[in-house]
Amino acid sequence: MKYKKLGIFIGKKTLKLISLLIVVCLASFWIVEQSPIDPVRAYIGEMSIQPEQKAKLDEYWGVNTPPQEKFLNWAENILKGDFGVSLIYRISVFDVIKERSIASLILMASSWLISGILGFVLGIIAGMKKGTWIDKIIKTYCYILTATPTFWLALILLMVFSVNLGLFPIGLGVPIGVTAENVTFFDKLQHLILPTITLSLLGVAQIAMFTREKLIEVLSSDYVLFAKARGEKGFDLVLRHGVRNVALPAITLQFLGFSELFGGAVLVEQVFSYPGIGQAAVAAGLRSDVPLLLGIVIFSALFVFFGNLIADIIYEFIDPRIKQQEATI
Repeated sequence: MKYKKLGIFIGKKTLKLISLLIVVCLASFWIVEQSPIDPVRAYIGEMSIQPEQKAKLDEYWGVNTPPQEKFLNWAENILKGDFGVSLIYRISVFDVIKERSIASLILMASSWLISGILGFVLGIIAGMKKGTWIDKIIKTYCYILTATPTFWLALILLMVFSVNLGLFPIGLGVPIGVTAENVTFFDKLQHLILPTITLSLLGVAQIAMFTREKLIEVLSSDYVLFAKARGEKGFDLVLRHGVRNVALPAITLQFLGFSELFGGAVLVEQVFSYPGIGQAAVAAGLRSDVPLLLGIVIFSALFVFFGNLIADIIYEFIDPRIKQQEATI
């Protein structure tokens, strides 16, 4: 029975992934084709060129190729594992995604981990201190962060800590004018701190408020009241009966936040000029680099899908309360 359920689960998720990729690719391609931006003019800027050169660039960019033919050629190459060549970077799309995604994954992983831990701790504290000034401060902090735009917070941190105080670099992923072999781990860490803080602060609110509500619900349950009657109290009570029961739902919610994390990373990378996948996506969109843009779209769709898949696996197969509910039905 367990293997049958697992097989059905995998089958459904596989079909969902295939349909998701098809819809995302079609929609993205159509949006790019509707763009009024002339890719050749965006590439050469204000530089004047001869009509013959312009014709060669039009052919290279596929400006005069029918959209249906362009999409079918691209889809056929994708099925063969060939993502094409980036029109603005002049290298393989796969190589661009590989290089840029490493920087983005480091940024997102560090901020995801920090926001999850910090949000969980704040939620536990707020739940323990329900109705006190500590709880009110944490809730106010979360409400403010929920309403704060990502780019606005990034600009504020950039102006305060980089421009005014000079504590961190203004942008980029490495120091300007330093060769790759001379860049140290500390140099990379300095450029990573502010973008990570920005994403972490914005990710705290959701997990903190969720943990708070779940802990309050657990602490008002019958078995916790029974534990109090036996003499258990304070942090030991919360650790023994509260944290264990809210940890798994909080982790599930954290994995479900992958889509918001990716979207926030795109804005943060633009503000801090961080050389990640988000900045490459914006450049590809503004300059009509269709192969690169569609490659990034596929990568981001897979990233968000597998984040949600992990959350679904935790929800379906790991969370013991789900199993208990199924046993009683």
